[in-house]
Amino acid sequence: MKIIPCLPALILLAGCNSPTESKTDKPAERSAPADAGTLRFTDAKAATPFAEPPVLRAQVILAQLGFSPGVIDGKEGQSYVAALRGFQAAHDLDESGKLDDATLAKLQQWNNVAATRLVVIPAAFAAGPFVPDFPDDAADQAKLPALGYRNLMEALAERFHTTPETIVALNTPETPIGAGKTLRVPNIPDVDPLPAADDARGWGATLQKLGVAATQPAADKVVVDKSEGVLKAYDADGKLIALFPATMGSHRDPLPIGTWKIQGVSRNPDFHYNPKLFWDVSDNKDAQLLQPGPNGPVGVVWLDLNKPHYGIHGTNEPHTIGRAESHGCVRLTNWDAARLAQMVKPGTAAVFQN
Repeated sequence: MKIIPCLPALILLAGCNSPTESKTDKPAERSAPADAGTLRFTDAKAATPFAEPPVLRAQVILAQLGFSPGVIDGKEGQSYVAALRGFQAAHDLDESGKLDDATLAKLQQWNNVAATRLVVIPAAFAAGPFVPDFPDDAADQAKLPALGYRNLMEALAERFHTTPETIVALNTPETPIGAGKTLRVPNIPDVDPLPAADDARGWGATLQKLGVAATQPAADKVVVDKSEGVLKAYDADGKLIALFPATMGSHRDPLPIGTWKIQGVSRNPDFHYNPKLFWDVSDNKDAQLLQPGPNGPVGVVWLDLNKPHYGIHGTNEPHTIGRAESHGCVRLTNWDAARLAQMVKPGTAAVFQN
């Protein structure tokens, strides 16, 4: 992936609105040495214990197991309910969509998984590069060498599968962020880099920046369920192995119901923007070639279907997944799309159903 010039990487959390969750700890230190070459987040020690909200902890465990709640924010939204139902279905529990006694008992198998981490931000991650004045117009986006994050806060939110507002709530609005600074975040572990021989188009760094392991269970079939608003992945034995909240179609561009196949997986893809394919864009606009990046129209992944112009892909607005509409394609958060990309291969069946 091409890069753009580096910008200063020390900013304050005060630019975000903080939810009402209370802070119960104060980090022992706010800065520490950082290895300039690594994307790993070193764990720091807290001066006092942190009280973990049960929903936040459940979201983290579900995410680590492949049943994604979308953004991890400690809230009981529809994506969290869908993730609970997926976990319950996979473990032969009543699909209540609630953190009931049976579900809590099953989740005790992972009682060693903390809800949050106190981490030191590595210099390589804080260096960006970032695009602070990210343009809305495709013609202006086409002038950029890469469609990167706007700032370090946005990059951190994607790395830990959350929102800037949640990071503020887990810390304080005055907490500085930058290379070597200490921050509390949802517990999304670090992953190993890909071997250089397998690292086409900078995919290994993308996986590290999204906290997504390269090794994932193999999916034999994916099912996009419009009524539930999710994408489900099944193995060769028909077992549900993953579930991701999804945005799929609209009244103007409905989800193409039927059985399709994934023809190919494009990681860190270029995007050929053709205004003629979008009813809400003037045909007077010129076609554009947009460079890769997490803030591109299809995010970090495009899974091509054997239906022209349709695919499964990432997004530049993870907080809208399951709440907004699309132009007929299936959109996932970038981290879920990256995970799915490691589960499928050309020929994997994709069933779209009501």
